[in-house]
Amino acid sequence: MQPSQIDKLEEMERRYQELHRLLSDPQVARNRNLLGKYSRESSKLEKSVSLWQKYRKVEEEIRKLRGILTDEKEEEDIKQLAREEERSLEKDLENLEQKLTKALVPQDSYLERNVIMEIRAGTGGEEAALFAADLYKMYSRFGGKKRWKIENMDFRPTARGGVKEAIFAVEGKDVFETLRFESGVHRVQRVPITESSGRIHTSTVTVAVLPEPEEIEIEINPEDLKIETFHSSGAGGQHVNVTDSAVRITHHPTGLTTQCQDERSQHQNKIKAMRILRAKLLQAREDQQQNEISKQRKAQIGRGDRSERIRTYNFPEGRVTDHRFRVTVYNLENILNGEMDNLLESIHQKIGERKVVSERE
Repeated sequence: MQPSQIDKLEEMERRYQELHRLLSDPQVARNRNLLGKYSRESSKLEKSVSLWQKYRKVEEEIRKLRGILTDEKEEEDIKQLAREEERSLEKDLENLEQKLTKALVPQDSYLERNVIMEIRAGTGGEEAALFAADLYKMYSRFGGKKRWKIENMDFRPTARGGVKEAIFAVEGKDVFETLRFESGVHRVQRVPITESSGRIHTSTVTVAVLPEPEEIEIEINPEDLKIETFHSSGAGGQHVNVTDSAVRITHHPTGLTTQCQDERSQHQNKIKAMRILRAKLLQAREDQQQNEISKQRKAQIGRGDRSERIRTYNFPEGRVTDHRFRVTVYNLENILNGEMDNLLESIHQKIGERKVVSERE
């Protein structure tokens, strides 16, 4: 092992031991957020620390065997057994070193997170809003097949059944890892229901996939917030609730604004709006860090840029094309019905191939 690797593993072991101490602290046990955070961190470190402890144990056994081999008083048959055991342990040590080297490769810290998704109609007027509704149904159906929990947070429909904006939380196993590359501009090419001549139109919808942070992960000063209430409204301007139950929150330092009107309770709407705000603040922080990194090296595979066109849904051809990874499938109807597995598996396979090439270079 390289000295830098050993230092990192020793640091991880110290942190793992510290987490065990914290998890047995009664104050932590009473704080659900801290308890969950420390438990997850401990679970992530457990495998690497266990491998490191085995590695050191095997190293120590090899040292003892080499002591026997250098002992002039030791009998030859004992030394022969020691040589055979040493060869076996050296193979074990080599396997453990490979596993530890792999474990030390930085992983995206958000892979196990739940997400907040944001779908917005882009260019194309009502047709864009209708396609935004199609994408919302697609992800909802896909989540249902995965047994994920879908929780609407802010939903703004149009009079014709479209969606101006849909914000919803997705909770379940491997949510972020599965959906992380959905962020970007989704383009649709089809004949709108409002088009009498049969001419194909092109419209766009933006999708954002935001890892949901822990409450303690993003600190927000209450003095930095402007909180407003207003009437909830539905399609056509009809009021869903005659009271001021909808909540809009503006974060002055960043100018970010979030709102929620899906709940009848003003308190519940405020909680949801704050969840959206935290997710956006976390994404803004990550974007800033990525921008700083990209100045020093070429951009690598990331979470997806909302400003780039990532996918086209061509209805006349029944085709879906992901432009980033040159993946094309001809089962558009099935995909919109939530059968996204083949498409996403092809994308993740391409990502894996790119990473292998990058590592070789």
